[in-house]
Amino acid sequence: MRRSAAALLALAAATPAAAQEREFCPERPGLETQACIVDRGRVTIEMSLVDWTRDRQSDSVTDTILVGDTLVRVGVTDRLEVRAGWQPFGYERTRDAATGDIDRANRVGDAVIGLKASLLHPDGKGLSIAILPSVTLPVGRQPIGAGRAQPSLLLPLSYDVSDTVEIAITPAIRALANEDAGGQHVRYGAAAGVTVKLSEAVLVGADASLARDQDPRDHTTRARAAMTLAWQPKDDWQLDTSAIAGLNRDTPDVQLIAGVARRF
Repeated sequence: MRRSAAALLALAAATPAAAQEREFCPERPGLETQACIVDRGRVTIEMSLVDWTRDRQSDSVTDTILVGDTLVRVGVTDRLEVRAGWQPFGYERTRDAATGDIDRANRVGDAVIGLKASLLHPDGKGLSIAILPSVTLPVGRQPIGAGRAQPSLLLPLSYDVSDTVEIAITPAIRALANEDAGGQHVRYGAAAGVTVKLSEAVLVGADASLARDQDPRDHTTRARAAMTLAWQPKDDWQLDTSAIAGLNRDTPDVQLIAGVARRF
């Protein structure tokens, strides 16, 4: 009996412990992108239920409503996830400030495919770093779709200051379609944010972003600030909302987003 018990203890010590599942880590709702990777074999679906933006210019006011903007993330290995997204519907309404004339457009948006590879700590703990190349596919039509393939490269970084506070920074560079027909230009910048866990289920965040757009028609700098709130009633569920304000004339005045994320 003693020899049998000793053998069982030795076997238990020699057998590696099962990998502990990572905490649910959706990329919603901040301006920056989380560096964590979806667990191998798991799937996360993240969706904006409604996304409303108002852009007030000297000669017009434009309201844009996006519905169902969806991102699917699939864990392929412990350090790699593949991702695909689609914007199924968008509505844009533009009112001319001088004449009061209104233009409306209902369009299908674009799709996006990419992958995110972890360079350090794929579970998002401590200092976590990843690289995220992707490309937007022009399956939709303007003004909701871009009308041209648009590659991008992000470098998500996050750091746990404590058990309740995390900071995240995401430098990014994108190739965007020119405002006028033909050609592309570069937009580069970064987003940064602080997330505070108020409880096991409630997280609040404050974010900011700055992006320089090199469109040949007009070089602009977009500056935004955001407040976010996320509620995770269960380990694999999240409901969230964001309020985003434009900080200069090159940026839309306000954007309000409500969404959901689910892990399978």
